[in-house]
Amino acid sequence: MQAHFVRACFALLAALPVAASAATLQVGSKRFTESYILGEILAQTARGAGATETAHQRGLGNTAILLNALETGSIDIYPEYTGTIAREILKLDSVPPLAELNAQLAKHGLALAVPLGFNNSYALALRTADARAKSIARISDLKQHPELRLGLSQEFLGRADGWPGLARAYGFTIAPPKGIDHGLAYEAIANGQVDVIDIYSTDANLDKYQLTVLADDAGFFPRYDAVLLYRADLPARFPQAWAALTRLEKRIDDATMRHLNARAELDGIDFAQVAADWLAQVSGSATQAPRTQTSERTQAPSLWARIFAPDFGRLALEHLLLVFAALAASCLIGIPLGLLAARRRPAAPVVFGIVGTIQTIPALALLAFLIPITGRIGPVPAFIALTLYALLPIVRNTQAAMTQIPREMIEAAEALGLRPGAILRKIELPLATPTVLAGIKTSAVVNVGTATIAAFIGAGGFGELIVTGLAVNDRTTLLAGAIPVAVLALLVQGAFELIERRIVPEGLRLKTLKRN
Repeated sequence: MQAHFVRACFALLAALPVAASAATLQVGSKRFTESYILGEILAQTARGAGATETAHQRGLGNTAILLNALETGSIDIYPEYTGTIAREILKLDSVPPLAELNAQLAKHGLALAVPLGFNNSYALALRTADARAKSIARISDLKQHPELRLGLSQEFLGRADGWPGLARAYGFTIAPPKGIDHGLAYEAIANGQVDVIDIYSTDANLDKYQLTVLADDAGFFPRYDAVLLYRADLPARFPQAWAALTRLEKRIDDATMRHLNARAELDGIDFAQVAADWLAQVSGSATQAPRTQTSERTQAPSLWARIFAPDFGRLALEHLLLVFAALAASCLIGIPLGLLAARRRPAAPVVFGIVGTIQTIPALALLAFLIPITGRIGPVPAFIALTLYALLPIVRNTQAAMTQIPREMIEAAEALGLRPGAILRKIELPLATPTVLAGIKTSAVVNVGTATIAAFIGAGGFGELIVTGLAVNDRTTLLAGAIPVAVLALLVQGAFELIERRIVPEGLRLKTLKRN
């Protein structure tokens, strides 16, 4: 039985998509609109240079995850900002010239180059009506209005160049608020749920939501000039692609970037199409990138059309492979651990303490921790995380099933001369099967939902749609990812119940139901 599980597990792992390949230029991006678009521009530019296989690992998460992916070789390049590199990555107090930043990055095997031409600084904004009514024009004015509710993004709250440093620079004594996703902050301020949010200066929604950007009168925020952050060996490994990428220097100004962001967020155009249209406009031109008027909003696809888009099969396959590969591995680990906890009573608290503690670790924190350990992003760390999360129900149910088997049955089998291994195979495991299957079923259903977090590190699945929907605050895209996951969870539960009816005698099944 275990041999079959081993073969199935490794077969599924082999089928999972590989996030990185030495022959493929891997482009990464963060989880917000501008980074998605710039990532597409880089990938399409490199691909257009010819002789280069290029992949775009979309929306991998925050700076820490992208940096880990870059240092471990899971990606080769991604768009970043000088202020972030200086303050967040190198922990510097100021933003020095590019040459000095490169000297510091060389210690990590990294480099930056190709200033794209625009500055996307952090800023704080509030509703224009509130700014006028309360005479608020500068960040320092907020000290006179403690009643205002802050709605700050999670990354801004944790960054050295975000809320902690800003609070010190301006002498704010208010406690930091709970974090909110950047893509949802605009809707929250429009609905009156918060009053002040952190924004990027090239955000497309500033005019749409009638917000006033507060002056940074203490000069806290540095310039965040967009550049390319990459592995130092990239130009030598991909010379043609690199030559094409360098031609992007100074091609995008602030207004152009706001326009591109608006096409994605306000016009509902796919990131890849936004990038392709812009590249088509500037192709062969050595001058400043032309800007067109914001296009008329395209007809957004219906929910049904978005669910069953051409990528539906790929997303479903990635999701299922990840779920069931992790489930198989969890069975291989969890069932023996449950047997150990049942047979060796002193070991039970240790076993349950370990698997229970794993269950309490936040999913994104575990993924971020696994990236440097595994040296990659994508399916491998996601597989390990899902395997660990699925252990508790399997271990608990196996232990419970084994301890509930009447001792008289075991003694009768021993009296008949059966060895412990035969007793386990012929008596204990058959009697324990319904309860063990219930634990496996629980883990499978939970894993279907938990697997959506894999999209944060480029492992694919329906989480891709959820992450993208959050990034641009698009409910249709978000639901197009969430609904298939819910349906898949129901199908998995139904499939396990059918399996249970086929392999478990009805009397034993009813007895287990009464006991549970």
